[in-house]
This record gives sequence, structure tokens and C-alpha cells, in this order.
Amino acid sequence: MIMEKTTKFDDIRPYDDQEAIPAFQRIADSEFLPIISSFIYPGDDLEKIRSMVKQFSCIEDFQMKVMYRFNEQVIERSIKQFSCSGIEKLTPSENYLYVSNHRDIMLDSSLLQYTLVKNGHQTSEITFGSNLMSSPLIIDMGKINKMFRVERAGNMKDFYKSSLHLSEYIRYVLTHKKESVWIAQRNGRTKDGNDATDQGIIKMFGMSKPNDKIAALAELKIVPVSISYEWESCDILKALELYETSKTKYVKKPGEDLNSIITGILQQKGCVHIHLGAPITKEDLMPFDQCTSNEYNRCVATLLDERILSHYRLYPNNYIAHDLLYGNCMYKNNYTREQKQLFLAHIKKLDGYDVDDLNALKDVFLQIYANPVNKSNFI
Repeated sequence: MIMEKTTKFDDIRPYDDQEAIPAFQRIADSEFLPIISSFIYPGDDLEKIRSMVKQFSCIEDFQMKVMYRFNEQVIERSIKQFSCSGIEKLTPSENYLYVSNHRDIMLDSSLLQYTLVKNGHQTSEITFGSNLMSSPLIIDMGKINKMFRVERAGNMKDFYKSSLHLSEYIRYVLTHKKESVWIAQRNGRTKDGNDATDQGIIKMFGMSKPNDKIAALAELKIVPVSISYEWESCDILKALELYETSKTKYVKKPGEDLNSIITGILQQKGCVHIHLGAPITKEDLMPFDQCTSNEYNRCVATLLDERILSHYRLYPNNYIAHDLLYGNCMYKNNYTREQKQLFLAHIKKLDGYDVDDLNALKDVFLQIYANPVNKSNFI
């Protein structure tokens, strides 16, 4: 990837191929390379891997020889069945704005990239929260993986400026660089199972073309993406955070995001499915033409929600949790006795945590799995 020289987006854009070369050297010499290598290339000689990384000459080398292998290892070690649907309706030569529900910090976008490559598409650029840029190694790994910076803090004036800047960059990537982009439907992961598009995201998309709200979004070719995990990524960690939040102001602990990334990678996920919906067209948006700006953003967010939720795949765990949470057998035909016993054994892991109200914690945990069932009933 040779990037047209520009200074406007230098503060947020990923590395270009020339900038990636010294980053490859830094990664190869990093004290963490043995850990990275042992996961991605189990059994291979470390010095052989170090030499390979130092010889990379472009970002595509890294994505095809490291990230593709990384995703293969994640699937082989922690996913029982990985599947996708809808991608056959997308054109490999086109570029899209993939707007996805967000359940795992890293894997949602990473598994999508794997799916794209497997089906003859180019990888996309990926949003990279500034809160995750916690070390030079993580910054290097992100920016050579086509990740661009999204600010997560600041006052209202700074937030407006950064939102406009982000909007302009996304449009620049899609219409000028002719590359696709992945972004989550909201700021941060869904932790309670209730996927919902933040209408502020829709507002941000349109900021870079304010004079024509229909064309502003139609031009981006927004593709709704649904990712469904049989076993919710970081489910216990999410339940603990939600429980603590219900009792007091939650303060994120040092290293918490990194712990969530590692847990998400290693945790058994069962079946995982990705669905790519049809792009949002001008015809889809025209019914909202007479809406005020706020109503328009809300209507488009609702449209995205409908398309994401309608293809969210419910698993036995979702139905089991719903029956347990509400104390009935409404969905008993959607799971087996063995599946229920396995789920109950998983819940029992919460017994090891020292909390004031264990039953309340377990209810929070059940809601994570049960809420998607409730959402599906309103589509």
C-alpha cells in the first residue's frame, strides 16, 4: 500500500508501506516476539520467524503471513465452527463501509478481515480506539494492520473537531484511496447483549458532506455486519463489570483492555457466524429525506439495527439463559438437556468470585445471553 503523501490525516492514519518497514524491524526485535510467534507459528523456529518479519516489505506481507495465520490459529484452537453468509452479494472490486455489532475488542474486525480475504476481497482499514494505544508495540501492530486512530476522550469542542476529522478521513479512504473501512456500530463493545447503533455514529458519517444527507451516506455504501458468538466473548469479565457498575462508578483497571483482548482470543467460542448484509442504498434512505437531521440519524440507526439484528444468529445458550432468567421453559425446544448442563456448568464458574450478591451477578450474566432473544422478538 503506497499512500498518497498528505499531512491532513497523518495524526490518525495507518502506516504506509515505507513506514511499515522499520515497524517490522521493531516487532522482530521485540521481547514479545516469542509469545506472538508461539501462538501464530507453533513449533516453528523463533529465529526463522524473526528473519521472516524483518524481510517483510509491505503491509500486505504482514496481513497475509501473520494476521491470516493468526486468524487460522484462533479458529483452529477456539472456534468449533466458523461460517459466513451474505458476502456472495458483495463485489470484490468495490469498497464498503462495514458497520458491525461489537462483541470482542479485536476478533470482530479480525475475523471479518479473514472472511474478506477468503472470499477474494481486499482487507479494510479498521478503527483503532486511542484508549487501546497503550504501548509502542501495540501501536506498531495496529498501524501495520491498516488501523486508524479514533479519539475516545476530550471536551465537546475537541469531540466535534475529532468527529469531523474522522468523518473526513473515512470518506477519503472510501472515495479517494478506494479502500473499505470497518467500524463498530457504537463506541465500545456491547456488554449486556443489546446491540444498538449509536445515532451519533450516523451523524459523524454525514459531517463530511453536510449539504446532502442522502448522498452523504449512500456514497459510503454502508454494509451492516452481524457477528454472533455461541459463547459470548469475555462473558464473565463483562458480567463482573456490569455488576460492579450497578453498585458503584466503574473505573477501568490498568491493563484491563489487554486482558480482554487476550481472553477473547483464548476463550472457547463454540460456533461463530458473520453475516454481511446488502449495502444501504439511496433508495433505502429516500423515505427519510424530509426528516430533520436528528430524526434522519435516528431513522438510519434504526434501519441498521433492523438489518444487523435480523441476521444475528441465536444459539442454544441464548434460549437457555432466557428460560433460566425468567424461570420458564418457553424455549425448551431450542436446546438439549446436555447443552443446558454445559451452560449451567459455565455459570458455576461465577461461584469463585467474591461479590456481595452472587445471585444478582448471575442474573447479569444471564441477561448477556438472554437479551438477544428479547431483541429478536421486536424485529
